[in-house]
Amino acid sequence: MEVTEITKLRREVLTRLARYTYEGSLVDRVYEILYQVVTEDTPRYRCCVHKERAVLKNRICMALGLPTGINIIEASKIALKEPVDKDLPIIDVLPEACTQCPVEKYMVTDVCRHCLTHKCMNSCPKGAIAVYQKRAYIDHAKCIECGKCKQACPYGAIIEITRPCERACALGAIHPGADKKASMDKKICVECGACRSACPFGAIDERSCIVQLIQKIKSGAKVYALLAPSFVTQFGLKTKPGQIVAAFKALGFAAVKEVAVGADMTVLYEAKEYLDKVPTEINFMTNSCCPAFVGLVEKHAANLVNHISTTASPMVACGKKIKAEDKDAVTVFVGPCITKKIEARKYPEAIDYVLTFEEALCMLQGIGIAPASLPEEEFHTEASACGSSFPLRAGVGSAVAEAVHKMSGADVKAYYTCGLVNCVEGLKAIEEGKLDATYFEGMSCDKGCINGPGALAEPGITNVFLKKFVDAAPIKDSADNEEAQKGVAEVDMER
Repeated sequence: MEVTEITKLRREVLTRLARYTYEGSLVDRVYEILYQVVTEDTPRYRCCVHKERAVLKNRICMALGLPTGINIIEASKIALKEPVDKDLPIIDVLPEACTQCPVEKYMVTDVCRHCLTHKCMNSCPKGAIAVYQKRAYIDHAKCIECGKCKQACPYGAIIEITRPCERACALGAIHPGADKKASMDKKICVECGACRSACPFGAIDERSCIVQLIQKIKSGAKVYALLAPSFVTQFGLKTKPGQIVAAFKALGFAAVKEVAVGADMTVLYEAKEYLDKVPTEINFMTNSCCPAFVGLVEKHAANLVNHISTTASPMVACGKKIKAEDKDAVTVFVGPCITKKIEARKYPEAIDYVLTFEEALCMLQGIGIAPASLPEEEFHTEASACGSSFPLRAGVGSAVAEAVHKMSGADVKAYYTCGLVNCVEGLKAIEEGKLDATYFEGMSCDKGCINGPGALAEPGITNVFLKKFVDAAPIKDSADNEEAQKGVAEVDMER
């Protein structure tokens, strides 16, 4: 992940909230974030120190998992005592920060050559363009943003401006609201986090649950960390898996489990589902492990919903397995994905909290834990190479295809694509019969899970190290994982 000034601010807030919560001083010290992070001497990103602090207040409220606009002391009290408010969206706009983008979509630039034909004026159906001192101007009160002036200009002097958040959203879920700030249509949005990454002013952020989780840990609850398969590089390239386990135990987690075991469970059950349904009931099946992709199908290709696998995702499968083995377990998924926070709300019986790798790092830094400096805990992966390969390119489809072949000898025509734009195009192609595939693996993030918005390591580096981790796995195929077989037999694997 690129570490921008916005990233640094977000991590500073999360780190301080974690530190103060562990110390038991959150309510007394939360205002220190405002006056120590933003001072008269710190770099200025807004017009004045007061605006900086107003934006920071919004960011603190989001990090506390609450609506923006609440007094941060009161918000701290609520976060310490109340459970996570699951009615609030995960991705949201910081109203004080969303003030820098131009609202006008079309603009005449200095490239305007003052031509005599005035093709831009003649093409405008609303007479919104006028010439003043030989220079064309757009009256935005009249402009309907049809784009005909841009098309007509022989010099390309009229440009179209799209907000970065709008441009990043493949589903058209973001548009200027009545107050000219970015507005999200949650009926369309799948909360993939692309807009958060794209906003150059940090005006879009995600809600966190770190305060509520730390309170749960401090209460003495038996809290399990469920690490996504790409955990191997997230806390330093020289940090070993055993040190990562030790770091989470130092945070107060009772145990650390691999979600890759849940991936093996998903493969076993999904392969059987594939054999039961394809091609007798449906001509192709899609994966169900990426919640943003599932949301895309449900909200934007509803006629294909019956093609989505009904098998539980690795996160949910792993959570169910742990809770079946320990009725007192509190489960926390830790991974690169923001949308998993939405998926967890759908399966409260399996997953209690979700952290991104970034949030987990802030918890570690909050109490001064450096994983690379810790002695190693004993670690032996319980997952197969196939299960640990889920975040890699075509990892899911390859694992399912291998399991199907072992079960029946049949071959699977698997197709892989990543990025919501490509997923939309791929679904259209397979629906129209232009794509010869019987298994469609769609991942919402460009380059797949290793490039999730909550990841810490660069995807290329994660790809290399995860492949080494996979190659060293003693169990090669999901079908050979006895722990996964046991899990499938014990829990309900339906999504």
